Amino acid sequence: MDLACDGDRIEVAGNRKFPVNEGGLCLKGWSAAETLRHPDRLLSPLARNAEGALEPVSWEIAIERIASAMRSTQTRYGRDAVAVFGGGSLTNEKAYLLGKFARVALRTSNIDYNGRFCMSSAAAGASKAFGIDRGLPFPLEDIPHAEVILLVGGNMAETMPPIMRYFEAQQRNGGALIVADPRRSPTAQWAKLHLALRPGSDAALANGLVHLLIRESLIDVSYIERRTEGFEDVRRLAAAYWPERVEGITGVPQAQLVETARMLGRAQTAMVLTSRGAEQQSHGVDNVLAFINVALALGRVGQAFSGYGTITGQGNGQGGREHGQKADQLPGYRRIDDPAARRDVAAVWGIPEDDIPGPGKSACELIDSAGEANGIRALLVVGSNPIVSAPNAMNVSARFKRLAFLAVADFFLSETAQIADVVLPSAQWAEEEGTITNLEGRVIRRRRALEPPEQVRTDIDFLCTLARALGKSTFFHFESAQAVFDELRAATRGGAADYSGISYDRIERDGGVFWPCPSDDHPGTPRLFQETFPTPSGRARFHAIEHEGPAEVPDEQFPLYLTTGRMLAHYQSGTQTRRVRELMEAAPTPFAEIHPQVAKRHGLVDGASVVLRTRRGSAVFASRITASIRPDTIFVPFHWPEEASVNRVTNDALDPVSRMPEFKVCAVRIEIDE
Repeated sequence: MDLACDGDRIEVAGNRKFPVNEGGLCLKGWSAAETLRHPDRLLSPLARNAEGALEPVSWEIAIERIASAMRSTQTRYGRDAVAVFGGGSLTNEKAYLLGKFARVALRTSNIDYNGRFCMSSAAAGASKAFGIDRGLPFPLEDIPHAEVILLVGGNMAETMPPIMRYFEAQQRNGGALIVADPRRSPTAQWAKLHLALRPGSDAALANGLVHLLIRESLIDVSYIERRTEGFEDVRRLAAAYWPERVEGITGVPQAQLVETARMLGRAQTAMVLTSRGAEQQSHGVDNVLAFINVALALGRVGQAFSGYGTITGQGNGQGGREHGQKADQLPGYRRIDDPAARRDVAAVWGIPEDDIPGPGKSACELIDSAGEANGIRALLVVGSNPIVSAPNAMNVSARFKRLAFLAVADFFLSETAQIADVVLPSAQWAEEEGTITNLEGRVIRRRRALEPPEQVRTDIDFLCTLARALGKSTFFHFESAQAVFDELRAATRGGAADYSGISYDRIERDGGVFWPCPSDDHPGTPRLFQETFPTPSGRARFHAIEHEGPAEVPDEQFPLYLTTGRMLAHYQSGTQTRRVRELMEAAPTPFAEIHPQVAKRHGLVDGASVVLRTRRGSAVFASRITASIRPDTIFVPFHWPEEASVNRVTNDALDPVSRMPEFKVCAVRIEIDE
């Protein structure tokens, strides 16, 4: 992305030389410059006064207020009473520094981030099956060469439009796209085959496909024997998922199941891709593993123009989950309870290994502990808005109000910042240096195009300043983002996501570098798993996954499924996009997609106000009557706050492995708004 400035006017242009999108941007990208000089922009620190109002203060006062609150909280309640909450849109440098700040400056185990709500199930599943997680273990340029692609729970036509050029090229090459989704989304409308599965039935669908691949002799027996382990357990389990049974569980007709299996099994190149629809569930890891079984049974993982991958969600969704802002993680995608990783990182940081805390609470558990006897009492939030983006949002708001102290760093006064004790103004994307890692594992640069406003600082600057106020200046002498990246390189050496051979100069010269890249003369790794898997045996692992229903299913009181997702004009909690005129004109309010049969039963007309109620509360939306959704399902986008926030009613039941909340499935009823 390039910026052109003419006085007060800032224009965005796509960079046609960039290999990933060749200058293509989505509506949000083209309009992103509007936030840079928006009148709502935070231009100085704010602190709550004696009357309870936020008022401008100096940076010195704001930093001392935060440092004093952190010191006093830890003195009274212990180190883990102070927590840090990050975001998947932070650069690699900021994600790394936030993790180091928590473990070195605060010595708290409690740090997590909003990527827990996005990529955690896919990451856990891929790690279990392959020994490593990288969204796509192959470059995007492989997609056009896949004869068949099965996409489960994704809608890139709205959520990631520039990527669609690869799928368009696949179709021009004669390839076919199959989409599994309860909605006939714009992506599903564009596909050759749409599998309108019942919400929460993903693992049953995958098991049914494995059953059919075995029945029709479409599995790759040689590949399974040479490169995998655990298949016999999957074979035995899949025997119970015959087409009639799978149709009963998923609602997908038997004929479509057979057609899908044959298309995948007869193709010479095939991909299985999952996204948030399958992953944001209380059995999200199981769903991922079940679809990895499909790709392994086909013999396609590690083969040319084939394999399994997941579509990363946030701006730095890949890099953001690699460098230590997760509760159980150290830089380089290493576990914080791994003695070797602890020794290596402690040496880079210059601290005793025992000073690094152990694993902390995951995002939802961290939030839910706020104000509890053994929970968190003070919280620093950087680049996230959990009051809108977290499930069961009414509980989140109540929990945050129980904190003794809350500080937030953001561009605007988000819903979370509105209840903070101190708010810090952050530099935006065009005003800072850094790197991000895209969904294919390519590390790329973000260059500063503009100076931030006078009283606005980068997150790197304020974290270093705050660390100094806490008496930890020795560990936070960074004069630039590049200096942080150079330490990140050293801290990731030997890890799964090894950046030690990547430098700013190499990124500039090569147009990005794929990790792992363990040395200066290493070419980077665009394609993983071609010869072996980073597991103890060198083989990929099948997992026998029994289908289990969602934590909450429809009943007489709440007879319908509710599912959520993104839309073209908005992003995440909408803190930025709801301030862009063009985007608000395109989508001013949220809506509830309701099937005509259900609308008729409730006397609803298109555009009528409707209340959706679950066991957690209610929210109000405009009805959108459409036959593109299953009759038993309602869909609502999640980008709005307060009474229009669907996350007021979503379920915070957690996956037992990834600790992912169940955004995508809960039971709901319609109430007419009088």
